[in-house]
Amino acid sequence: MNSQIPMQQLGADWRTQLRDAQISVAELLAALDLAPGSVDVSAAAQEAFALRVPAAFIRRMRRGDPEDPLLLQVLPQRREMQQAPGYHRDPVGETGAANPRPGVVHKYHGRALLIVTGSCAVNCRYCFRRHFPYHDNRVGRAGWREALAHVRDDSSISEVILSGGDPLVAGSRQLHELVDEIAAIEHVRRLRVHSRLPVVLPDRVTRSLTGALTRPDLTTVMVLHANHAREIDADVTRAVAALREAGMQLLNQAVLLAGINDTLQAQVALSESLLSAGVLPYYLHLLDRVQGAAHFEVPEQEARALYRSMRASMPGYLLPRMVRETAGAEAKIGLDI
Repeated sequence: MNSQIPMQQLGADWRTQLRDAQISVAELLAALDLAPGSVDVSAAAQEAFALRVPAAFIRRMRRGDPEDPLLLQVLPQRREMQQAPGYHRDPVGETGAANPRPGVVHKYHGRALLIVTGSCAVNCRYCFRRHFPYHDNRVGRAGWREALAHVRDDSSISEVILSGGDPLVAGSRQLHELVDEIAAIEHVRRLRVHSRLPVVLPDRVTRSLTGALTRPDLTTVMVLHANHAREIDADVTRAVAALREAGMQLLNQAVLLAGINDTLQAQVALSESLLSAGVLPYYLHLLDRVQGAAHFEVPEQEARALYRSMRASMPGYLLPRMVRETAGAEAKIGLDI
């Protein structure tokens, strides 16, 4: 077995792990003892949306299993290149009027989203922003004046959401400066951070990061993204503990994905693993119909039946809300089960 990829970064800092996350399909399959013919990979899919996955996440995948639920979330497959009716490049309506200034997405009343960076530590194949025009929203330090001016000029905005890409790809110093500016806006009371890094690259959670994201006058909420119980290991649990110790409220949002977490057993295990780590299940999203991800969709009738089984099997505090995001809607739409 070639264990070079999952072992080479042991002890490396998070920036090194992030840099080395860009790998080839051949390297990933070799690390997992998988023959090239055992999975339906596509060079065209990888070229369209690069394979990117940290070693820390690869180490949680089952070797020799081409159906591993963690592997399937990141593997470029031939099915991504098939055109599917009803699937779009902007499935939740984040361009046009919803993107009023570079780096700002403002769809819902009372909160505005800042695109901190277009980069991620992992490229999830179902990502609803895989076609987002990051080139038109690349602002950096100098461009924050205009983005934050939008927040200052709208006193109805009480919550600022840091997103991306993944906002935690940005350095702690840059985040510290940005949060300082947000905290200085009188009508902003909450900072929400959406990130997958504490799950896929837990070494990113450092003391400098927690200091960058917390302020006495702001309530900081971090929304993590884990889809399967096996994503929550001891390193993730330690990272979550550090975030909680810093005073952050921790939630999780997951996406319902065919062949990955579309069973009662998988959903119960995910909720229980999250709660054991100190994270409250928040949202279970129906798939956003982004071009290239149709093979992940669970039909709504099946999703509703699964949710009814979840409701009958778990206490209410373990039950995430099943929602759909629709372009032009005033908020996420909860399914009336």
